[in-house]
Amino acid sequence: MNESIDPRVEVGHVHLKVSDLDRAIAFYRDVLGFDLVSRMGSGAAFLSAGGYHHHIGLNTWESRGGAPPAPGTTGLYHVAFRYPDRASLADAVWRLARAGIALDGAADHGVSEAVYLHDPDGNGVELYRDRPQDEWPRDADGNLALVSLPFDVSALLADHAPGI
Repeated sequence: MNESIDPRVEVGHVHLKVSDLDRAIAFYRDVLGFDLVSRMGSGAAFLSAGGYHHHIGLNTWESRGGAPPAPGTTGLYHVAFRYPDRASLADAVWRLARAGIALDGAADHGVSEAVYLHDPDGNGVELYRDRPQDEWPRDADGNLALVSLPFDVSALLADHAPGI
Protein backbone atom coordinates (compact mmCIF):
# COMPACT_ATOMS: atom_id res chain seq x y z
CA MET A 1 0.00 0.00 0.00
CA ASN A 2 1.30 3.43 -0.94
CA GLU A 3 0.77 5.97 1.82
CA SER A 4 1.19 9.62 0.97
CA ILE A 5 3.84 11.71 2.64
CA ASP A 6 2.76 14.32 5.18
CA PRO A 7 1.55 17.27 3.04
CA ARG A 8 3.53 19.74 5.18
CA VAL A 9 6.83 18.36 3.88
CA GLU A 10 8.66 20.81 1.61
CA VAL A 11 11.94 20.92 -0.26
CA GLY A 12 14.09 22.95 2.10
CA HIS A 13 17.23 23.62 0.12
CA VAL A 14 19.49 22.42 -2.66
CA HIS A 15 23.19 21.83 -2.14
CA LEU A 16 25.31 21.98 -5.30
CA LYS A 17 28.86 20.86 -5.98
CA VAL A 18 30.63 23.68 -7.83
CA SER A 19 34.10 24.05 -9.28
CA ASP A 20 34.70 27.70 -8.30
CA LEU A 21 33.01 28.97 -5.15
CA ASP A 22 33.50 32.68 -5.85
CA ARG A 23 32.09 32.33 -9.37
CA ALA A 24 29.06 30.41 -8.07
CA ILE A 25 28.45 33.01 -5.33
CA ALA A 26 28.67 35.77 -7.94
CA PHE A 27 25.94 34.07 -9.99
CA TYR A 28 23.50 33.23 -7.19
CA ARG A 29 24.11 36.44 -5.17
CA ASP A 30 25.05 39.11 -7.69
CA VAL A 31 22.91 38.00 -10.64
CA LEU A 32 19.89 36.24 -9.11
CA GLY A 33 19.94 38.32 -5.92
CA PHE A 34 20.08 35.69 -3.15
CA ASP A 35 21.68 36.88 0.09
CA LEU A 36 24.97 35.34 1.22
CA VAL A 37 24.15 34.05 4.71
CA SER A 38 27.35 32.25 5.63
CA ARG A 39 30.64 31.22 4.15
CA MET A 40 32.93 28.43 5.32
CA GLY A 41 36.27 29.63 4.02
CA SER A 42 36.98 28.57 0.45
CA GLY A 43 34.97 25.35 0.77
CA ALA A 44 31.30 26.26 1.09
CA ALA A 45 28.74 29.05 1.10
CA PHE A 46 25.07 29.29 1.99
CA LEU A 47 22.59 31.69 0.39
CA SER A 48 18.93 32.46 0.95
CA ALA A 49 15.98 34.69 0.23
CA GLY A 50 14.10 36.42 3.01
CA GLY A 51 16.41 35.59 5.91
CA TYR A 52 16.04 31.78 5.85
CA HIS A 53 19.18 29.94 7.01
CA HIS A 54 19.79 28.73 3.44
CA HIS A 55 17.97 27.80 0.28
CA ILE A 56 21.19 27.14 -1.62
CA GLY A 57 24.34 25.43 -0.40
CA LEU A 58 27.42 25.60 -2.61
CA ASN A 59 30.57 23.59 -1.99
CA THR A 60 33.86 22.64 -3.59
CA TRP A 61 34.64 19.78 -1.18
CA GLU A 62 34.71 17.17 -3.98
CA SER A 63 34.54 19.38 -7.05
CA ARG A 64 37.06 22.27 -6.87
CA GLY A 65 38.24 22.87 -10.44
CA GLY A 66 36.04 20.06 -11.72
CA ALA A 67 34.06 19.79 -14.93
CA PRO A 68 30.26 19.59 -15.22
CA PRO A 69 28.75 16.10 -15.49
CA ALA A 70 28.92 14.71 -19.01
CA PRO A 71 25.71 14.57 -21.05
CA GLY A 72 24.00 11.22 -20.82
CA THR A 73 24.86 10.71 -17.14
CA THR A 74 22.53 10.72 -14.17
CA GLY A 75 22.28 13.56 -11.69
CA LEU A 76 20.29 16.66 -10.99
CA TYR A 77 18.32 17.81 -14.05
CA HIS A 78 17.63 21.26 -12.63
CA VAL A 79 16.87 23.12 -9.46
CA ALA A 80 13.75 25.28 -9.56
CA PHE A 81 13.19 28.56 -7.76
CA ARG A 82 9.57 29.66 -7.39
CA TYR A 83 8.93 33.39 -7.52
CA PRO A 84 5.82 34.82 -5.83
CA ASP A 85 4.41 36.62 -8.88
CA ARG A 86 5.02 37.69 -12.48
CA ALA A 87 6.72 40.94 -11.48
CA SER A 88 9.37 39.15 -9.40
CA LEU A 89 9.93 36.60 -12.19
CA ALA A 90 10.36 39.47 -14.64
CA ASP A 91 12.91 41.02 -12.28
CA ALA A 92 14.88 37.76 -12.27
CA VAL A 93 14.83 37.57 -16.08
CA TRP A 94 15.89 41.21 -16.26
CA ARG A 95 18.82 40.48 -13.91
CA LEU A 96 19.93 37.64 -16.20
CA ALA A 97 19.68 39.87 -19.29
CA ARG A 98 21.63 42.63 -17.56
CA ALA A 99 24.38 40.11 -16.72
CA GLY A 100 24.46 38.83 -20.32
CA ILE A 101 23.22 35.36 -19.34
CA ALA A 102 21.16 33.72 -22.06
CA LEU A 103 18.11 31.62 -21.43
CA ASP A 104 18.04 28.04 -22.69
CA GLY A 105 14.28 28.14 -23.05
CA ALA A 106 10.92 29.24 -21.66
CA ALA A 107 7.61 27.46 -21.26
CA ASP A 108 4.03 27.97 -20.14
CA HIS A 109 3.06 24.78 -18.31
CA GLY A 110 -0.51 25.85 -17.59
CA VAL A 111 0.18 25.68 -13.86
CA SER A 112 3.26 27.89 -14.14
CA GLU A 113 5.39 30.12 -16.36
CA ALA A 114 9.07 29.22 -16.44
CA VAL A 115 12.45 30.12 -17.88
CA TYR A 116 15.40 27.76 -18.06
CA LEU A 117 19.15 28.35 -18.00
CA HIS A 118 22.39 26.90 -16.65
CA ASP A 119 24.54 28.27 -13.86
CA PRO A 120 28.31 28.73 -14.40
CA ASP A 121 28.93 25.08 -13.43
CA GLY A 122 26.40 23.73 -15.91
CA ASN A 123 23.71 23.00 -13.32
CA GLY A 124 20.23 23.37 -14.75
CA VAL A 125 18.19 26.21 -13.22
CA GLU A 126 14.47 26.88 -13.60
CA LEU A 127 12.98 30.19 -12.51
CA TYR A 128 9.18 30.14 -12.42
CA ARG A 129 5.98 31.47 -10.96
CA ASP A 130 2.90 29.39 -10.20
CA ARG A 131 -0.55 30.38 -11.35
CA PRO A 132 -3.34 30.27 -8.74
CA GLN A 133 -4.67 26.70 -8.43
CA ASP A 134 -8.12 27.71 -9.69
CA GLU A 135 -6.46 28.59 -13.04
CA TRP A 136 -4.65 25.25 -13.47
CA PRO A 137 -5.71 23.33 -16.58
CA ARG A 138 -7.81 20.23 -15.96
CA ASP A 139 -9.04 17.46 -18.21
CA ALA A 140 -12.69 16.38 -18.49
CA ASP A 141 -12.30 14.22 -15.36
CA GLY A 142 -10.83 17.07 -13.31
CA ASN A 143 -7.27 15.71 -13.36
CA LEU A 144 -4.37 18.11 -13.69
CA ALA A 145 -3.41 18.51 -17.37
CA LEU A 146 0.14 19.84 -17.56
CA VAL A 147 1.18 21.35 -20.88
CA SER A 148 4.33 22.78 -22.41
CA LEU A 149 3.44 25.79 -24.53
CA PRO A 150 5.53 28.76 -25.64
CA PHE A 151 6.05 31.44 -22.99
CA ASP A 152 6.47 35.00 -24.26
CA VAL A 153 9.37 36.29 -22.17
CA SER A 154 9.40 39.60 -24.08
CA ALA A 155 5.81 40.25 -23.00
CA LEU A 156 6.72 39.40 -19.41
CA LEU A 157 9.51 41.95 -19.48
CA ALA A 158 7.41 44.56 -21.27
CA ASP A 159 4.68 44.20 -18.64
CA HIS A 160 6.93 44.20 -15.58
CA ALA A 161 10.45 45.36 -16.33
CA PRO A 162 10.36 48.48 -18.51
CA GLY A 163 13.65 49.44 -20.06
CA ILE A 164 14.68 45.99 -21.30
